[in-house]
Amino acid sequence: MIDTPVLFDDLHVGLRLTTTQTYVMTADEIVEFAARFDPQPFHLDEQAASATGFGGLVASGLHTFAASCRLGHFERPLTATIAGLGIDELRMLHPVRPGDRLSQTTELVELRASRSHPDRGVVRARREVVNQDQVPVLRCTVAWLVKRGTA
Repeated sequence: MIDTPVLFDDLHVGLRLTTTQTYVMTADEIVEFAARFDPQPFHLDEQAASATGFGGLVASGLHTFAASCRLGHFERPLTATIAGLGIDELRMLHPVRPGDRLSQTTELVELRASRSHPDRGVVRARREVVNQDQVPVLRCTVAWLVKRGTA
């Protein structure tokens, strides 16, 4: 079954988008991402990470946000997204460790029809990523463009 994306005019403040799948963070992926983008010892090596305040390997906050972007693809209802616009108030709340299973909820907090492009609207929403124990690991406010009219 193919999901029909929800258009801007069918969205409402308070709508909660939730993930239909989870994202499992692996040790290999944590190290690979860190080696390329955030080469801190607590992201690269279990032994070195054990000697830090984290007490073991943890994912980069940037990696966790990247996983959140992936999870956005599995949020329902699916919106008729055109493009992302920005991220505000990004907070990394709790370390993400190998084996953590992430999911997220995104609650719409503002909808604004575009004045310059009547075929689209701007959505702002609060996103929270949690692990398998429902511990929040990341929070942010995201904004994106959504189609109006026919998808």
